[in-house]
Amino acid sequence: MSQKYLIPLFKPNSEQIVYLFRDTHKWTAMDEVKGPDIIMNESTNRFELIYNDDIAYIDYRWYNKTLILLYIFVPVQFRGKGLSSKLIEYALKYARDKEVKIKVFCPYISKYIKMHPEHEELLEH
Repeated sequence: MSQKYLIPLFKPNSEQIVYLFRDTHKWTAMDEVKGPDIIMNESTNRFELIYNDDIAYIDYRWYNKTLILLYIFVPVQFRGKGLSSKLIEYALKYARDKEVKIKVFCPYISKYIKMHPEHEELLEH
């Protein structure tokens, strides 16, 4: 039976976190996996992460100058590999870079922000 584990590690001499996952008997850095490309697709109102010819995404909408994060979807076969974290971090970095507030309707994204309080300042109250 295949066991999968995901652990975060800090890169040496950096504040960047690398996620490692183990599938069967091998540890692999997420950065070594076929690199996921993340884009903001304005035509579909999605942040999209392309992974092995499939798409994980966060649906969003705009209300005035607030970015509304509706929900996240990761294909079942790719869950547990840190893709949702990368996708959420991308959306939060976008909001921070554009200096906009966010409102979250997705319970998974809300939980992620609670677990990473450095992002709470982005929330519109």
